[in-house]
Amino acid sequence: MKQEQDRVLEALQFAIQMETEGKEYYLNASKEADDRLGRELFEWLAGEEDKHRQRFEQIYESLRKDRGWPQIEVRPEAGSGWTSLFRKAAAEGRAGSASKELDAVAGAMEMELKTQRYYESQSQQALPEVARKFYSALAAEERGHYLALVDYREYLIDPAGWFRKMEHHSLDGG
Repeated sequence: MKQEQDRVLEALQFAIQMETEGKEYYLNASKEADDRLGRELFEWLAGEEDKHRQRFEQIYESLRKDRGWPQIEVRPEAGSGWTSLFRKAAAEGRAGSASKELDAVAGAMEMELKTQRYYESQSQQALPEVARKFYSALAAEERGHYLALVDYREYLIDPAGWFRKMEHHSLDGG
């Protein structure tokens, strides 16, 4: 039993480290971004990583003190926060220099996929049901972050095309 708890605590420490590094990455990317939308997106993502870290620290402390896995609810958002940022930027017709942002987005997408896969693998471990649900929900949140980055990448490459796709505008003959 002690060996299992040590494994779980080690996994939580790793998750805390990933979230801390993710926050640092996003804060640095927001400082480097030339585009206001990029700064806002990266700052939002840094905040999301910080929320995750705080949850993991809460769980870690509870388990370390032998209080068991706490009930921590995670509700993956549908991305409402970031999609409104894109819509506003597209409506204003603004797009910044894409080179720095595209590099940052590529690194961020890779990081979010790695984190998502890690949480998915943890959700498959022999853990209490509450823990498996927690990891599954976090994996879904990380997937949402990845999709936000995909949207931003598409927006940087072709803002007008992105807006048409998102708004489902089409030309008709009528």
